[in-house]
Amino acid sequence: MPNNPELRLDGPADSPRTIVLAHGAGEGMDSPFLSFFATGLAERGFRVARFEFPYMADYRQTRKKKPPDRPDVLKATWLRVVALLQSKNLVIGGKSMGGRIASLIADEAGALGLICLGYPFHPVGKPNQLRVEHLRTTKTPTLIMQGERDPFGNREEVAGYQLSSAIRVHWVEDGDHSFVPRKKFGRTKEQNWQAALSVIESFVRD
Repeated sequence: MPNNPELRLDGPADSPRTIVLAHGAGEGMDSPFLSFFATGLAERGFRVARFEFPYMADYRQTRKKKPPDRPDVLKATWLRVVALLQSKNLVIGGKSMGGRIASLIADEAGALGLICLGYPFHPVGKPNQLRVEHLRTTKTPTLIMQGERDPFGNREEVAGYQLSSAIRVHWVEDGDHSFVPRKKFGRTKEQNWQAALSVIESFVRD
C-alpha cells in the first residue's frame, strides 16, 4: 500500500462538490495544463484536490526520472486519496493516465462523476491496443474531454467504440492531446481551454 499522497487543495472548503485531479504520465500536478483546470474550477466555486503518484512524488525529491508505477500501485494510490478526502461528493479524474486510472476505480470508489481530460484510448500509433473494456460497463457518470486530433484516440476512431451510456464524449475543436489547436484553425489554446472549463463546470453542477 503506498504512503498517503500529499494533497494540494484549491477553492472553498465548504463547496458541495470536491473535484480530484491526477496528473498525466510525464508531468506532475503543477503542470500548466493541470494547474489551469484546477485553479479555474476553484475560481468557479469548487474544492479541487491534486496529488502525485509515488514515482512523480519521488522525482520531485530526487530529480531522477522514473517510468510510471505499476497499475496496481497507481490504482491503490487513487483509492488512498479518495479515502483521505472522506467525502461522499467526489468527482474524480485527471489528465491522460491520471484520468484513465481514475476510470478504473470510479465505480469501486463510489464517485459521483468522472472527468477524463484527454483519455488515452490506445497508445500512439497502435489503434488496435484499446483501453476501453471497462468503459463499456462503467456506471459512473463520465465526461471525456477529447481533442478532435488526439493521437491517443481521435474523433473518427472513438466513434467506432461501444462505450457505456454513462459516458459523454465532448470534442475540443481541432485539439491535440492537450486540446491545443493548429494556428491555421483560427483558435487559440486559451480559447479551447476556457471552453473546456465551461463544459466541465456544467457537468459537475449537473
